[in-house]
Amino acid sequence: MNLRVLPWEYGIRNLLRRPTRSLLTLGALAIVSILILVTVGFIQGLTKTLDVSGGKQTAIVFSINMGENLEYSSIPMSSGDVVAGNVAGITKTDGVLDVSAELFLGTQLQLEDGSETFGLLRGVTSRVFRVREQVSITEGRWPEPGEILVGSMVETKLGLGAKHLEVGDAIELEGESWKISGRFAAGGSVFESEIWCRLTDLQQATRREDLSLVAIKCEDDAAFSKLELFCRQRYDLELQSVAEREYYATLQRDYAPIRTLGWTMVGLISIAGLFAGLNTMFGAVIGRTREMAMLQAIGYSRRAIMLSVIQEGVLLGMGGAIIGALVSLLWIDGLAIRFTMGAFELKVDQIAVLAGCAAGFVMGLLGSLIPGVRAMKQDIVLGLKSI
Repeated sequence: MNLRVLPWEYGIRNLLRRPTRSLLTLGALAIVSILILVTVGFIQGLTKTLDVSGGKQTAIVFSINMGENLEYSSIPMSSGDVVAGNVAGITKTDGVLDVSAELFLGTQLQLEDGSETFGLLRGVTSRVFRVREQVSITEGRWPEPGEILVGSMVETKLGLGAKHLEVGDAIELEGESWKISGRFAAGGSVFESEIWCRLTDLQQATRREDLSLVAIKCEDDAAFSKLELFCRQRYDLELQSVAEREYYATLQRDYAPIRTLGWTMVGLISIAGLFAGLNTMFGAVIGRTREMAMLQAIGYSRRAIMLSVIQEGVLLGMGGAIIGALVSLLWIDGLAIRFTMGAFELKVDQIAVLAGCAAGFVMGLLGSLIPGVRAMKQDIVLGLKSI
C-alpha cells in the first residue's frame, strides 16, 4: 500500500469546519501579535529617537560630575564666555563653525485651562539653528521677549492627549505668562518634546546667570579633539566635552535594561499565545480521533496526519500575525507616548513586523507540535472504535 500525503486544502477545510473555535483562536493570536508589535514598536521608537538626537558635527561642553542629566549641569557665564572665546575660535581654521549657549531644565507649567503639568524647557539664542541643523520652525516665527516655541511632541510630553497647542496660546511657567510664537520640528529627536525660549528670558525668569551646556558645531574630528584638550587643560573651569551623538549613545546604554525587559515581555506574551494554540489544536485532535484513524486505514501515513495538524496551527499563527501586523501598521505605528526623556512615536518597522510574524509562526508551530505528535501515535483500532 502506497503511503500518501494529505492535500494542503485538507487543513484549511478543517479550520473552516469549526469556524467559532478557529475565529476565537485567530482573534486571540492576533491580540497576542498586536501586544508583541506594540512592545517591539516601543523598543524601536525609543532607539530611533535617541539615534537621531545630536548632530554628527555637534559637540557639547557641560560641567563635570553632573551624571548624565544636563539639568544638573551648571556653567558660570564667565566660563561660557571663555569657551565661546577660546574654543569656538571662532575661526574656521580652528575647526569650529558655530556655538550655541543653552540653559536646560524641567519645570512646572500651567495651561490656560488651569491644569498643571511638567515640561522640559530650553533657553537658546537664534544661533541654535546653525548648530542644530535638524531643527526648523514649521509654524509661526522666532520668539520675541516673553514668547516661546513648542516642539511637535510637546502635547504628548505634557500629557494633553488630543488637545493641540496653537500659536497665540499662553502657558504659565516660572510664575510668568508666555505666549506661543511658533512650533518647530527636529527630525524625530528628543528636542521635539521641549519648549524653547530666548536664553536671556529664561535666565531672568529663573534668576540664574549660568548655562547648562554649550553646543558647538565642529568642522572635523580634529576640532572635537581640540575641544576635549581645551577642557582638560582648563581643569579650573570643571568642564568636559563629548560628541553629542556619543552622549545620546550613552543614554542608549542606560536604557538597555528597559529594552531587555521589553524583549522579555515579548517572550512571555508569546508563551501566552502558545497556550492558546495548544488548547485549540488539542481540542481539534481529540474531536477528530475517529477521522484520523480512518485516514490511516485508507493509506495516509501517521507523519502526513501530524504534518496536517501542524499546518493548521501554523495557518492560525500566521493568520493572527498578519492581522496583528495590519492593525499595528494602521493604528499603532506613529502613536506618540510619554517617557522620561520626553516623548517619542512607536515604530512598527520591518524589525517589529518580522518579530511579530516570527512569533506567530513559532506559536503556531509549537502550539500544534505536541497535538500533532499525539495524532501520529494514535492506535488505528482504538481510534476506529472511538465515538
